[in-house]
Amino acid sequence: MPAFHVEVPHSLGQEGARQRLDRFIDEARQRLSDRVSHMEGQWQENTLDFSLTTFGMKLTGKLIVEADRVRVEGQLPFAAVAFRGQIEQTFRSELRQALGAGN
Repeated sequence: MPAFHVEVPHSLGQEGARQRLDRFIDEARQRLSDRVSHMEGQWQENTLDFSLTTFGMKLTGKLIVEADRVRVEGQLPFAAVAFRGQIEQTFRSELRQALGAGN
């Protein structure tokens, strides 16, 4: 399966970023419910293993919270390869919003 990767820097520290992302994930489930279904995730330390379905395609990956950045690494179904750039940009934009402007 093809991969995707996004990194967003922040200045919140690992715990601060994790707290913001916890709140953000709950909000995103509601806000994106018209485009994203079956959004699931399980935290293990500072790594969120997630899966979601969007436009009938299942994405899986890991969101890794580090002291100065958040990384998202995942797998795309072959049918979504043409949308990789858009998917990465959406993750990047949503993470920037979650972590606060200017971070």
